Amino acid sequence: MTTSNSQLPSTNRSLPIALMRSREKVMAPIREMLKASGITEQQWRVLRILSEFGPQDLTEISGKASLLMPSLSRIIRKLGEDELIIRGTDLEDRRRQTVVIAPAGQQIIDDNLVLATKIAGDFQRRLGADRFELLLDLLAELEHKS
Repeated sequence: MTTSNSQLPSTNRSLPIALMRSREKVMAPIREMLKASGITEQQWRVLRILSEFGPQDLTEISGKASLLMPSLSRIIRKLGEDELIIRGTDLEDRRRQTVVIAPAGQQIIDDNLVLATKIAGDFQRRLGADRFELLLDLLAELEHKS
């Protein structure tokens, strides 16, 4: 038996469900790309952040990579064990831990640069450059106005 609640939008027009469906479409080719590197999409995000922004503390990484601190702690531990990152103590505040990408971590970014760029370009072509940028702007607006 199906019930409906007229106050809820159809699941076809539900923002949370649409975002999850879209996320899966976007992440599928990235997951496929990462299989050869042996890292997860979360590890990739951390390496991308460190490659782009340089040394970061865990709070900065957590925010930029959209990872909760307990998950990030496990990811950082694994990346450290695999020698893809280097952990150190902040020189100005010894209580803070700073993380920097290691040469092996940067090599993973470099090895996947062409394919990652192609994947991003494919989505941009599918939507058109203007709509692609609009989508990113709208998502950023949702993120910052919440």
